[in-house]
Amino acid sequence: MSKKVGVVLSGCGVFDGSEIHEAVATLAALDNHGLEAVCLAPDIEQMHVINHLAGEVMEGEKRNVLVEAARIARGKIAALNEDSVNGLAALIFVGGFGAAKNLSDYAVSGINMTVNYEVKNAISIMHQAGKPIAALCISPVILAAIFKDQAPQLTLGADGDDAKNLAAMGGQHQVTTHEEVVVDENVNLTIEPDVNILFLKYNDIEGKLVLFGQIQAIGGTSNRQITFSSNDRENAIGIVIENSVEKQRIGFIAISH
Repeated sequence: MSKKVGVVLSGCGVFDGSEIHEAVATLAALDNHGLEAVCLAPDIEQMHVINHLAGEVMEGEKRNVLVEAARIARGKIAALNEDSVNGLAALIFVGGFGAAKNLSDYAVSGINMTVNYEVKNAISIMHQAGKPIAALCISPVILAAIFKDQAPQLTLGADGDDAKNLAAMGGQHQVTTHEEVVVDENVNLTIEPDVNILFLKYNDIEGKLVLFGQIQAIGGTSNRQITFSSNDRENAIGIVIENSVEKQRIGFIAISH
């Protein structure tokens, strides 16, 4: 059975919901690596509706985040809540202004932002379980707001006003290009014994993911926790977890910037 990874959407459309290109690319990447994507979205009203052709607010128009996000998921989507998060192996937040307007109110409140209850609760559940949480585009501001006391290392790409706000909220902003990723200094993976952790990067010449690092965790009867540093694995765009004896893949974690 493939592992399930939650993909949190915030509507449909870059200016008032999820960035569709990012959402589709995320779903395709998970499928390519044998993981089952579980689309989720809070069942709430959007902050507002944007006419994406004119770039203007459609006054008086109201739409539901879950209903709109269902367009991307072809209807296969669930409301984001405690029940829908339990059992997931990882959680991914894609970008788009919906992350700053619907999942949070960052677009309005800046560094004084608040995060939607279901979003905050889902992140808390995954974090307490020691499971990976990934954030793309503008969505890292959500992690900065929630984990501000832990000074998380995050990226929004280039420096700018949003990067300054992220830092003001307690995050440590790392400048990156679109080909780079940021992994917090201490990333903990709780894994079964007798596995290998394989670090992958994209090779432009070969046009595929290639191995460039490995950690072995062999023996024992209980789960182990391995901590690795982003300084050593800063080029990683994926982590494969495989059975060390049979060399069969039992999990894949995509790292996104």
